[in-house]
Amino acid sequence: MRQVQLSDVEARVYDAVAALEARGQVPYPDMIAQECGLTEEQLQTPLHLLTEKNLLHREDSPMAGLDFGPRFCAQQLA
Repeated sequence: MRQVQLSDVEARVYDAVAALEARGQVPYPDMIAQECGLTEEQLQTPLHLLTEKNLLHREDSPMAGLDFGPRFCAQQLA
């Protein structure tokens, strides 16, 4: 398997998403930002990069009329 190189901030964001999921919390951007100590603005680039690297995937609200914003889910690392 090929090794994916992550910057420090990307690793912190990925770990924050995984930690939220492990606790059964929904990884919305505000929760991720709080978990890894970033602002939501600082979070945008690492979320985008992790999504491009297929380490996170974005899910929009599945219920019509109840859009709480996107959530990001960690892909399992093999």
